[in-house]
Amino acid sequence: MTGVPAPSHQPFVPDRARLAGFALRAVLGFLPAVLISRAALAAEGMWLLDNLPLSRLQAEYKFTPGRDWVDRVMRASARIAGGCSASFVSKDGLVMTNHHCAARCLSQLSTAEKNLAAAGFLAHGRQEEARCPEIELNRLEQITDVTGEVKGATAGLDGEAFKDAQNAIKAKLSSACVGAEKQTTRCDVVDLYHGGRYHLYKYHRFQDVRLAWAPEEAVAFFGGDPDNFNFPRYDLDIALLRAYEDGRPAQTKDFFPFSKTGAEAGETVFVTGHPGSTQRQLTMSELDTFRDVRLLGELLRLAEERGVLEQYSKLGPEAARIAEADLFGVENSYKALRGELKALLDPALMRRKRLEERDLRAFVASRPALKASAGAAWDAIDKAQRAYRDIETQYSVIERARAFASRYFAYARQLVRGAEERAKPNAERLPEFTDSRLPEIEQDLFSTAPIYPEYEKVKLGWSLTKMRELLGADDPFVRQVLGRKSPDQIGADLIAGTRLGDPAARKALWTGGKEAIAKSDDPFIKLALAVDPAARAIRKRYEREVESVVQKNTELIAQARFARQGTSAYPDATFTLRLSYGEVKGWDEGGRKIPPFTDFAGAFARDTGVDPFALPASWHAAKSKLNLAQRFDFTTDNDIIGGNSGSPMINRNGEIVGLIFDGNIHSLGGAFWFDDRTNRAVAVHSGAILEALNKVYGAADLAREITGQ
Repeated sequence: MTGVPAPSHQPFVPDRARLAGFALRAVLGFLPAVLISRAALAAEGMWLLDNLPLSRLQAEYKFTPGRDWVDRVMRASARIAGGCSASFVSKDGLVMTNHHCAARCLSQLSTAEKNLAAAGFLAHGRQEEARCPEIELNRLEQITDVTGEVKGATAGLDGEAFKDAQNAIKAKLSSACVGAEKQTTRCDVVDLYHGGRYHLYKYHRFQDVRLAWAPEEAVAFFGGDPDNFNFPRYDLDIALLRAYEDGRPAQTKDFFPFSKTGAEAGETVFVTGHPGSTQRQLTMSELDTFRDVRLLGELLRLAEERGVLEQYSKLGPEAARIAEADLFGVENSYKALRGELKALLDPALMRRKRLEERDLRAFVASRPALKASAGAAWDAIDKAQRAYRDIETQYSVIERARAFASRYFAYARQLVRGAEERAKPNAERLPEFTDSRLPEIEQDLFSTAPIYPEYEKVKLGWSLTKMRELLGADDPFVRQVLGRKSPDQIGADLIAGTRLGDPAARKALWTGGKEAIAKSDDPFIKLALAVDPAARAIRKRYEREVESVVQKNTELIAQARFARQGTSAYPDATFTLRLSYGEVKGWDEGGRKIPPFTDFAGAFARDTGVDPFALPASWHAAKSKLNLAQRFDFTTDNDIIGGNSGSPMINRNGEIVGLIFDGNIHSLGGAFWFDDRTNRAVAVHSGAILEALNKVYGAADLAREITGQ
């Protein structure tokens, strides 16, 4: 599955994902870009909508999208703030995304008596649509270039001063963009080309998002982890949500109509979505650290966490239901990161990256002005990577709160820091607590989603045990947290005494500010207060010695690329709206041709009656009514990455022909490069969606709505 979790503070990612109409400007000659040294690949690129490769599209596909086409595509596209893509598919705010992007909503709306992930959900009328406690939907409205303002604010600065100035100007720009409309407007300053350009993205914010329909997980994730990132696939990985405003369905002028027939083999198709992050333009020292520290460390942790969650799931059906969403996320991440590690262990890929860096450094060395400004940038970044390796464990365990794997602690951290930060001027706050970000925090804090104390106890005990293992039993931070008790004892005591499971208690602490926090006797609040000085200290060191150094010097490298290679390529992914283009096609592997389509008949043929290859009863009951020749899933050579889950796939007419939900196993190396021979995107066919709505789920009203009938 290509969904990407919302990242927290971590290196290497240039812009973080917890990061009225707009007439697109013709800026093809203005936006700098980075050309890869080899010949342009037919389908490579996650393109900014205001810098599309129009000449390539015309030359390769005889298609030049006009401004109206691009403008409508932009406003019909959407993103789920937690890390997925989506799209509007009706005038009444109906939104299409993946089932796995709505899985947490399904879990949060479920009970011990009614498991919506297993049973599926259909609202019989809009009055039955169920509000998702924590989903925020964003629709892009406007893009403004703010490169001059951001670079002007940080000119001549280094280290902590650089980071503070950058935070301040971003807060100022985003706050001015939001103005008095913070409940309906979100603004993010986006780092493009690793600091080569900065853009201000203005979104319309929808926080009342309701579930309209989702099939059973058994068909949405048919094949489970064995089939994940593979093909052929037979997944109906879709959910329909609806955006509401003022208690009524949002009226959306721009939306994608559905194609009943879908796309044919060889047809040109477009994916408009929000790829999370790629690392195609990192330096070699950054790639080495990414491989040796982040990937290896994350894989080891995920493997252990999977074991903990699987063991908990075996306690019974209710335990399995509670842990299901987390376990899916862990297994999905493990498989994706393993694919990335495999790519970075490929000698051919690393040799290619070294050659690209060598050539660019030689170009810089040959230009006196560039040599003076950017010649030392690579060495500075390398020094920052060495510094990061020295502090990575403390930074991850303490500031990223890996020691405290509990929703209770996450709430406590937000409350404690929120009270401290909101008392400061907006420009002096931590970026996640600036005025423009507060609605997102408040939606999370006031969520009515249930919390399960016994489950939290298991996760917290494990993460505290990992803290002691990684930092050592004699570490001052470990002694501060554990004292003379075991991790399990501390976890049990904290959870037994907390009231943070109650949304009303959290709201009272939030509105009460610093005074309420100071008076609180909640054990998690006390813990968050106690560990915050150490967390802020390691964060400051990371920002001073690593993040600010990397950001400043990658800006210099970006300028060198611009000087050398021109203005006609795309930046690394940043969870911002992009368009990729390609065609419906399979691939060759091991002497076999992999065809691009599967069909309903293939799903029934693969059904074994045993999880994860067991179609739900609803499908067997409807089998005689179904067109078994109906295409189910299909592959294209569109360039996608994590975060593209839920992206609409459209044809030249702007009609939905598919719904992205995955890439094949070869696409996992797409974080670092694109191989048009084997990299494939995987989508649900539009005809399969309509066939299932009408004949399996009795959802003819929704089918008529998305086909405009």
